Amino acid sequence: MTTTSAAAEPKTRGGGLRVGIQKVGTFMSGMIMPNIPALIAWGILTAFVIDVGWTPNAALATMVSPMIHYLLPILIAVQAGRMVYQDRGAVVSAIAVFGVIAGSDFLIAEFNAALPEGESPLGQVHMFIGAMIMGPLAAWIMKHLDRLWEGRIRAGFEMLVNMFSAGIAGFGLGVLGFYVLAPIINWFMSILSGAVGWLVENGLLPLTSILIEPAKVFFLNNAINHGVLTPLGLAESESAGKSILFLLEANPGPGLGVLLAFTFFGVGAARATAPGAAIIQFLGGIHEVYFPYVLMKPALLLAVIAGGATGVTTNVLFQSGLRAPAAPGSIIAVLFQTANDSYVGVILSVILSAAVTFAVATPILLASRKRDLAADAAGGDSFSAAVAQTAANKGKSSSALSGLAAGGVATLAPARAVQKVVFACDAGMGSSAMGASVLRNKFKAAGITDIDVTNKAIANLNGSADLVITQQQLTDRAKQRATSALHVSVDNFMNSPKYDEVVDMVLQQRAASSVDAAAQPVPPAPDGVGGAPATRAEARAAAVAETEHGIGDGDRVLTPGNVRIHSGSVSRDEAIREAATLLESAGAVTGAYYDAMLAREETVSTFMGNELAIPHGTNEAKEAILGSALTIVRYDGGVDWDGDDVTFVVGIAGKGDEHLTLLQNVALLFSDDEQVEQLKKAETPEELYALFKAVNED
Repeated sequence: MTTTSAAAEPKTRGGGLRVGIQKVGTFMSGMIMPNIPALIAWGILTAFVIDVGWTPNAALATMVSPMIHYLLPILIAVQAGRMVYQDRGAVVSAIAVFGVIAGSDFLIAEFNAALPEGESPLGQVHMFIGAMIMGPLAAWIMKHLDRLWEGRIRAGFEMLVNMFSAGIAGFGLGVLGFYVLAPIINWFMSILSGAVGWLVENGLLPLTSILIEPAKVFFLNNAINHGVLTPLGLAESESAGKSILFLLEANPGPGLGVLLAFTFFGVGAARATAPGAAIIQFLGGIHEVYFPYVLMKPALLLAVIAGGATGVTTNVLFQSGLRAPAAPGSIIAVLFQTANDSYVGVILSVILSAAVTFAVATPILLASRKRDLAADAAGGDSFSAAVAQTAANKGKSSSALSGLAAGGVATLAPARAVQKVVFACDAGMGSSAMGASVLRNKFKAAGITDIDVTNKAIANLNGSADLVITQQQLTDRAKQRATSALHVSVDNFMNSPKYDEVVDMVLQQRAASSVDAAAQPVPPAPDGVGGAPATRAEARAAAVAETEHGIGDGDRVLTPGNVRIHSGSVSRDEAIREAATLLESAGAVTGAYYDAMLAREETVSTFMGNELAIPHGTNEAKEAILGSALTIVRYDGGVDWDGDDVTFVVGIAGKGDEHLTLLQNVALLFSDDEQVEQLKKAETPEELYALFKAVNED
């Protein structure tokens, strides 16, 4: 265990509403994004075969309406159901959403039949929002119904009960959707359509940029885009062949304008990275790479709002639009989905929005340029902090943001030879120990055996480390404690590509200091070690064989009763609760440890990569720890760990170093993809325990 720092950092309690909206938006995005290829296929079909398309074809045009009315909502429902409860959830969700679609059609048909002759009938309501509501709801209900009789089914009747229970549940939920949800969704869509129509008729649509552009920067846009704009845009596109709503959020112009302004007038790391970020954003469609630049100077929100409003105004004037959503928001995807009569308006909207954003951003940057240059000369790193804040706003790892993060090995060189590497986390107990084990293994595989790799709490950093590795959200705190070290930020401690960069950096450093080493890039293994292990599995076995403690320590820390397998899924907090309960039952912690585990997640996620999370308490929770123990729970339905997919949850409580040997071996186990697959195939808790136990017996 590590000691508590002298001055505890204040906790931030705000942002609950923002985080809630982010989670809803992230879930909506998870339902929509895998089905974007179907939307693209629908967009191609409409571009070619409808009567105003490039090659009208009346026969093929009969596919257009069924695809958008039935196929796409059901695909969304299936994806939502699978996210909540795997295949059973997917099937039941599809049945339930079909009931919503049929109920909506029935109500509209009744309404049209009662219309006086000559009045325009109502069109179909496409149940995208219905799918995004009923899909996860149906799967959630099915999951909780299964829990009612879990463990109570007589042997030999499992398949019969499973099939009939899902069928009966699907029937009931389909009827519920037909009579209850369908009229609600029809009413809600009429309200949304009326609101958007009012904005268009009164020339106020550009004002939506006041909401959308800041929402993008704080990752709140998914709820707006996928929950409102996409369903309304698809309905408009089916009738008119295009919709301006697809361009409200996807226009890459504002982001390009900000990045160009930093390219010419920025300072330090922000200026150096802006050109590359502009290419990624404009051509790759990854808009989040420009968010840190705006967060550095919140006044730039005025620039992106002005640019966004300019783009919307241009599209309104030219009556331009896209046939289907442009995802990702690349200029390539935008042009691909542009309607035949809209190329001039769409291209101008992108150019003008970028120009206006650039024009507004330039004086904002110039106004603070002297102050920024002075801060950069003094070693200030506001850009790294902005990248970390963006990652925190997103709530999950991002390779695009990782490429911007300060501390990247590819762009920095250590001031001194690397002999001591420290993995630092909030408590210094679990995640950092596993990261240290993974990097230590990589060093051994490369023949590097004389570097000290340890783990500590950030509060215990003492300036002796040459290289400090932390998760992105914690890097700034670590820099304050170890000012002379090279700092590397990672997404997670298990499988970050930065580890290979660290190994390469050390090898290059040593090659530069020795003529012999320059002739042989990989140093030979020292006497008695033999050659470097040929595979990751061999490296893992070699590292485990050298551990000082045997299976006896593992037996005390991990017992068969603390290994479980669940067929379904739970929330992150439910998984943490189960881990805390198991640790408390083992006599390792008090009841207060659960709150400390939740507090740890508020600081930084304990997701490790490779479907593994290791929840544990904060450094301040030492009074709640009575002994050392590990728990292992496999959730075959998966756990949404703040946007990351987790199958294995390893709970930790550590008193002294007793638990670290087994924990390090678990890290080595999870760094091998083949071993992880074996763990996922274990059919019983006893078999799963045996696989983990075998790690210490290698």
